[in-house]
Amino acid sequence: MSSSAVSPPTIAARPRTSLAVAMLGFFVVALDAQIVNVALPAIRNDLGGGLSGLQWIVTGYTLMFSALQLFAGTFSDRTGARRAYGLGMILFTVASAACALSPSLVFLIAGRILQGIGAAMITPSSLALIREAYHDAAQRGRAIVYWGLGGSVAAAAGPVLGGVLTQIDWRLIFFVNLPVGAAAMFVLARVAPSPRRPMPFDWLGQITAVLALASLTYGIIEGAEAGYGSPEILTLFAVFAASVTAFLLAQARGRYPMVPLDLFRSRTVSTTLAIAVVTMAAFYGVVFLQSLYFQQLRGESALQTGLLFLPMTGLVALLNPLAARLMTRYGSVAMIAAGQLLMAFGLAGLWLLPADAPTLVVALAMVPVGVGGSLTVPPIIALVMDHVPAERAGTASGVINTARQIGGSLGVAIYGALLAGHDFMAGLRIGLGTTAVVLLVLIAASIPLRNADQPQHE
Repeated sequence: MSSSAVSPPTIAARPRTSLAVAMLGFFVVALDAQIVNVALPAIRNDLGGGLSGLQWIVTGYTLMFSALQLFAGTFSDRTGARRAYGLGMILFTVASAACALSPSLVFLIAGRILQGIGAAMITPSSLALIREAYHDAAQRGRAIVYWGLGGSVAAAAGPVLGGVLTQIDWRLIFFVNLPVGAAAMFVLARVAPSPRRPMPFDWLGQITAVLALASLTYGIIEGAEAGYGSPEILTLFAVFAASVTAFLLAQARGRYPMVPLDLFRSRTVSTTLAIAVVTMAAFYGVVFLQSLYFQQLRGESALQTGLLFLPMTGLVALLNPLAARLMTRYGSVAMIAAGQLLMAFGLAGLWLLPADAPTLVVALAMVPVGVGGSLTVPPIIALVMDHVPAERAGTASGVINTARQIGGSLGVAIYGALLAGHDFMAGLRIGLGTTAVVLLVLIAASIPLRNADQPQHE
């Protein structure tokens, strides 16, 4: 440890301050993943662009968020979580202002990409701040639940706030990030400096990771229009395959791998990460699909659409504090399985509903998807974080959030591709039904992990 490192007792002296800044960070990051969806038709009316353009407004953010999580986790460990968080929040806030002032769709997508970079730096460092501040596993689990509460509040507020602001001007959905960013920096100044763990960056691993995720996502989105057998799309998939191979070789043979592959030797970690991918694909995909469904097929306004999301997102925020007690009583694995089952039930309900079902009934059918997703996030994070040592907290949180955001990016890309290739309701039902089946398979895979609730590292 370098001379600038801070001892754990000093870091833990004000754990609630660290938790507060972590919650603010996750709040603003989650808010921007949700608030933009109900504004998509208004943005298209103002700036133009087809379905793929709308997908890129969402995916440009989540793609960079997911592609840079691994780098950001290592960066957090190397430079200190507090410094990484501060740099990420500054970039995120500046990019939000750029999005609000965008004169064209291209500029808006570019701003969303910059937002994603800032969000990638914020998220693993916020979890690392919690890992540094709370050394007891039970207290840390409760802190992670409250960290998740910041995201749940954002999920509840996002669609409604987005609908209200879009009624005035869609650009306000980005300006709202500025005061939140200022508040986060104010609280961050009261957090003790984080320890640093100097280590070289794995540039080859990072470059190949970005190439792999970008080529796969771009291929899925644009392939819906260009055709998946077209030469340019096949080339993108070839780039994806080559990049994944190069990434794995870089991690296996490099002296300073960005993602030590021994993290995945644990069945607990690898299965939990797979669950994280699918649950986030379901959640982000449903929000994207239903936002378009309510406005394009049912003729609802942006505000009405936001209010229709409120039963799902509002209940998530109300139930989130209960997750800590349920985790303590039943264990993380049981919570994850229950959350997946609820999500599968909700997806099946949406799949079975007729296209002309009352909009309130559709809104109520979305509730199990949101509640199930909220029940899985804290135990997924706690289960993985409890199985890594504290010095790998930033890297582990980067891996967790990479898995989650890959799921979000692929969910929007795949569901959007299904819409482009089929009648709207047919594409919607294919996506919902397939995801429900995959969730049921993962429930069976998660049951053998029931003995994994005891942390291996303190």
